[in-house]
Amino acid sequence: MTALVSARMFSGVSSAWRTLRPVSTVLRLRDEQQDDVAAREALLDASFGLSRFEKTCERLREGRIAADGLSFVATSGGAVIGTLRFWHVEAGCCESLMLGPLAVSAEHRSLGIGKALVEHGVSRARKLGHRAIILVGDAPYYAQFGFSRDTTLGLTLPGPVEEARFLGLELVPGALALARGRVVGTGLLLDGRRRDGLRLAA
Repeated sequence: MTALVSARMFSGVSSAWRTLRPVSTVLRLRDEQQDDVAAREALLDASFGLSRFEKTCERLREGRIAADGLSFVATSGGAVIGTLRFWHVEAGCCESLMLGPLAVSAEHRSLGIGKALVEHGVSRARKLGHRAIILVGDAPYYAQFGFSRDTTLGLTLPGPVEEARFLGLELVPGALALARGRVVGTGLLLDGRRRDGLRLAA
């Protein structure tokens, strides 16, 4: 799926596109393709540096495949300028998604591209029947999408994080109400096998 916007036409898949500042190039929001991988990784390196591999959330992603149908890029002139992916996790007793990393190239920030990616991703996750999303990120920013700390109070991550940045969003009311315990990665490994996340985390 592709959304196309220009300086005077913001009629894409997300209302966030209509808040974009006028720009001279056409912006597209679409599902990530195999040919985007190298550009995506370069964008993440430029945005976060190699220290991104040391983050606690990376422990839940490493060696795994992102959730099916939930990897997106924003492009301008054919170049990848934004990226967002979601991952399968088990949050206590609740099968959930983890959002991130979200990145936009430095020269395209403050245009609403990150907001468009998040809104589109959350909408797609809801349509696919997922129940909840967790993330580690800036609370004031993610509050606009409905994420809050209240939904993750009973959960822990496999490493240190600032507690105020550990947020959740219930796509189904009450989905995280009974979530207690450690968050673990689940889903497919890069070799195509599915393995118990609890056993992997041990």
